[in-house]
Amino acid sequence: MRWLIPAVGLATLTGCEIPSEVLHRMEDQSKYEYYEASEFWADGRSMRTPPEGTIPRERLVGDPGLTTGRVGAQFVNAFPQAIPVDKALLQLGQKKYNIVCSQCHGVLGDGNSVVAENMGLRLPPSLLELSSKPTGHFYAAINEGYGVMPSFSGELNTRERWAVVAYVRALQSARAGGAQPLPQENR
Repeated sequence: MRWLIPAVGLATLTGCEIPSEVLHRMEDQSKYEYYEASEFWADGRSMRTPPEGTIPRERLVGDPGLTTGRVGAQFVNAFPQAIPVDKALLQLGQKKYNIVCSQCHGVLGDGNSVVAENMGLRLPPSLLELSSKPTGHFYAAINEGYGVMPSFSGELNTRERWAVVAYVRALQSARAGGAQPLPQENR
């Protein structure tokens, strides 16, 4: 019974507006914007030079298209050289697509699924109709999310994301009747 008094007090406090003098919200804290002058630093700049010896992530990877699906602001049109498209990659892509993507986009990539039938806000698109989009568009959508679709970067690593993109391209190619030019071992 003693727990009831603190529980009621806590429940009451959750509905209260706490004064900003007590709890400072992060978005209300003072901060410097880009290129803004700073009184704190001797040189008067708020933007700081990276510490000596640090390396940008893109320089380590060597290919920003590999980790983002973009080079600069443009989507990549081809698969990165570090990810060879072969039968093993397509099989991995099919497995991961069926686990992560098919619930909304359908097993065939056409947007027909049980989940899609029950989505009232916005239906998932047919991936087959998006074949004109650059390859990096699909990778970026998986990596960052797109519309109401969340990011799946926590569920899929870089290779698995590219594998799903390869499988989606294979679905698009098969739908368009383009699987015939592939060698038999890669069909």
